[in-house]
Amino acid sequence: MTIQNKEMKRRRVAVCRPTALAAIGYRMKSNKPYLLISACLLGEGCRYDGRSVPEALATDKYTARQVLERLRERFVLVPVCPEVAGGLPVPRLPSERVGERVVRCDGEDVTEAYRRGAACATSMARAYGARVALLKAKSPSCGKGRIYDGTFSRTLCDGNGVTVDCLLAEGVTVYTEQELARVLGEDEKK
Repeated sequence: MTIQNKEMKRRRVAVCRPTALAAIGYRMKSNKPYLLISACLLGEGCRYDGRSVPEALATDKYTARQVLERLRERFVLVPVCPEVAGGLPVPRLPSERVGERVVRCDGEDVTEAYRRGAACATSMARAYGARVALLKAKSPSCGKGRIYDGTFSRTLCDGNGVTVDCLLAEGVTVYTEQELARVLGEDEKK
């Protein structure tokens, strides 16, 4: 096994698989609900380009660090990267959703890896009892409502990522970082 494959396997286990305790139904003693959250939003360099995007959590009102503190006050955070969980490497070529398929910019169909990752994320939500998810907008896996259209021209279209479709089917409420006020409960105060 190469060093790169060992690193990928380590990341997949550390970021994307439910722990053995969660898998058998053990719950940490907490009065807070569990929030499935894209690992890249927490600073894990697992995006296609190897970067993380914690700055995406910053709002007009709060810095990214303040948003994370507020999320941790309200939830137990469960990081997930469905793309890494599905076996895709970091970094990797960009992919976009084309109908029910997901294809890389070089034309290779990577749908099965996205489906495996979505199944893993759904399994994690079930294992932790997470009923809410905060995922990265526009992603072919985690995007909700608007995703890239498959032309690799940065054009958005209506649709959801593969993981979002699976989580919604499971009854999980899904938000993106563009809906932070709702996740933080601030829209309830108005």
